[in-house]
Amino acid sequence: MRRVTFSRNYTLSLSRTCRCYCKYCAFATHRPHLYEPREVERRLDEAVRRKGKELLVLTGEAPDEHPEVLERLRSFGHDDFLGYVVWACERALERGLLPHTNLGVLDRDDLARLRQVTASQGLMLESISERLMETVHAGSPTKHPRERLRTIETAGELRVPFTSGILVGIGETPDERIASLEALAEVNGRHGHLQEVIIQNFVPHGRYYGRDVAAIAEEAAKRRWRDGSPVVSGDADLPEWATPVTLDDMKELVAAARELMPEVGVQVPPNLSDWWVELVEAGATDLGGLSANGDHISPEEPFPSPHEVRKALAPRGYALTERLCAYGRYLDPDWIDQGVLDVVKLNYWSFIPRGASGRRRERPPAPEIAPRAIAKGRDGIALSDEELRALFAEVRPEVIGEMRVAADELRAELAGDVATFVVNRNINFTNVCVVGCAFCGFGQSRRSPDAYHVDVDEFERRVAEAVEFGATEICMQGGIHPDYTLEHYGRWLRLAKDIAPEIHLHAYSPMEIHYMCERSGRSPEAVFDHLIGQGLGSTPGTAAEVLDDGVRTRISPNKLPVGRWVEIIEACHRSGLRSTSTVMFGHIEEPSELARHMRVVRELQERTGGITEFVPLSFIPYNTLLGRTHGIEEISAPDNLKHTAAFRLALGRTIPNLQASWVKMGLDAATESLRWGVNDLGGTLMEENISRMAGSRHGVRLEPGQLIAAARAAGRAPAQRTTLYEIVETY
Repeated sequence: MRRVTFSRNYTLSLSRTCRCYCKYCAFATHRPHLYEPREVERRLDEAVRRKGKELLVLTGEAPDEHPEVLERLRSFGHDDFLGYVVWACERALERGLLPHTNLGVLDRDDLARLRQVTASQGLMLESISERLMETVHAGSPTKHPRERLRTIETAGELRVPFTSGILVGIGETPDERIASLEALAEVNGRHGHLQEVIIQNFVPHGRYYGRDVAAIAEEAAKRRWRDGSPVVSGDADLPEWATPVTLDDMKELVAAARELMPEVGVQVPPNLSDWWVELVEAGATDLGGLSANGDHISPEEPFPSPHEVRKALAPRGYALTERLCAYGRYLDPDWIDQGVLDVVKLNYWSFIPRGASGRRRERPPAPEIAPRAIAKGRDGIALSDEELRALFAEVRPEVIGEMRVAADELRAELAGDVATFVVNRNINFTNVCVVGCAFCGFGQSRRSPDAYHVDVDEFERRVAEAVEFGATEICMQGGIHPDYTLEHYGRWLRLAKDIAPEIHLHAYSPMEIHYMCERSGRSPEAVFDHLIGQGLGSTPGTAAEVLDDGVRTRISPNKLPVGRWVEIIEACHRSGLRSTSTVMFGHIEEPSELARHMRVVRELQERTGGITEFVPLSFIPYNTLLGRTHGIEEISAPDNLKHTAAFRLALGRTIPNLQASWVKMGLDAATESLRWGVNDLGGTLMEENISRMAGSRHGVRLEPGQLIAAARAAGRAPAQRTTLYEIVETY
């Protein structure tokens, strides 16, 4: 699954007065236009009410060259228009809105002034063609490509996160389009400040003389977001100076932009044509700001709503994900003024990439702590919270290499050179769930079109299929269904045992056990006694996520707290059952919070000895609330492996088996993880809906032969095991 991003923005057309006379522009006016301060603040409050994160400040070029605009500015207490823009941005920041300004050609001083109050800035190059100065840009000296490139270059020198792009179909030739992209790539090659390049097709409009384009845009947006009114692009005739633009033209430009600037986002407007989905398929990565108050440049072409876009993308395997106006890699003091960055940290800290500067104000560990922790972990000695934090926070390649070696040596000591797997089948019997975790793409409300409930016949068929496949285990988990009682859970166990009396039933997370306790009024011990009588063989230690109540409150406030999770796992062990243990990492958690998780798991195991394995589960963000609206990206493979080694060292000799989840990280990464402390490759699964519905792209079933081959590729002796790690067969 691939992410396609957008910004949840609100547009403020502070002044439409412009010194330019571009023939294609319906936004600009040469009459005095300027919002007064009271109206600006009203619109900022409206932006907050509409859940905007970005304030897009659009203006004509140099409106204060108009004497009446300048007179109004002075009556507001500002010497120039830029001072008024700065004031508006300051008011936006006070409300938690991140300003992105697009004011036209600016000099160094003006760009620097704006840098203090904006998260990003922008200026369309439009075209490198000087010929257009005699046609569509006649009378508009600041549309000369030399002037525009000077502004874009200066922004790079000032380290301003910047958006630029080209306007396609205003009389330029195909070669000039490519040359325009090449010019942007050249500037970006010197400074690296272009976060995205817009490839925008020209759409002819009527004239809006004397009319409020903001009101037109907002009304059009209301109609579309309310009833899905179609885009009206193309109603006006194409001017004689314009050139027709085809889908193939746009695809060629998307491909060229990706080739010339592989690290730069490629944005296509989803409101100016019905071909935007095809452009995503061709490589476009971003849809710009899906502004709830419309497109003020093309006011009769409203943006589709995020819901409409998500419905169009999901069947094609794309996940629509929010971003901020400044892309994640620029959320750093080197690129953004500290005052603006403080607003990001306060309101949108989850958008700051993992490991970046100041995500949650955790002070970096002293450099000598991680090497000390590695040595202690290799010897099986319990690590302090600070030592654990240092392992998870480590970024130095040479120290991470030492971590890998130590974890691999500890693995060899505890598990030898055998890589195990289990032939099993997952059955997720329902995804109807009332809990509502922000990290989950699996759970659905009863009325959701994606909700399901497996009937008895289908359940029995799946159990029989598992037996035929040679499975020794059935793993069963489901959503927290509002109608379920303890008897429902017991019935699934009995049905499975009736068909396959010898199969091991590994079932029901601590959250499900907690729910059974609530519904039945019984203690965890009594619930386990009942389930054992129905055939339960062991319990998955899922629903752990991160065993820190602060994290749990943020990502799953309705889930059981840490103390209750521990209580249920201990009750499981007292009842004579074994359990696994897990962690879900790579989302909003910080190294210190992972440290607390590992301390809880290790101390629990030291008390009971009932945990058979530890399973790190990297977060899959694509179809989850955290991924869609909080900017969480999937953890990288190197970072995943580093965490894997840290988990092994954190556990010491307490839990001998460390499993890689191939459905989360992919079989190639799982194979590589056998060098990072892992000794088990998990199961064949046969089906898996929790990761799949979150957007995992690694499949839901493996054959035993694939796991055997993976073990051999890592130089290990493959072996099939049972749930409780008894060897069934070696290969």
